[in-house]
Amino acid sequence: MQNEQTATQKAAQKAAPTDGYKITVGGHLDARWQEWFDGLIIMLTEDGNTTLSGPVQDQAALYGILNKIYSLSLKLISVNPHTNLPAGEDS
Repeated sequence: MQNEQTATQKAAQKAAPTDGYKITVGGHLDARWQEWFDGLIIMLTEDGNTTLSGPVQDQAALYGILNKIYSLSLKLISVNPHTNLPAGEDS
């Protein structure tokens, strides 16, 4: 059992620095909200939505971001995981 936990922990540690999320909400947010959303990049889309994207430390941090979206009464459109390649690597 301990070996399984160790393998799981190693996999989580290896994946953590590169894992992130792309979260789409309804409406446009000003860039001033970027700090409040833990430094996620705010991109406004032509269809009137906002995409928040970037690394998220763990599930607790993701829930915190989703709670902030709820607190602002924003319409949550999608939450999609994505992986960023470390600097210097090509796809």
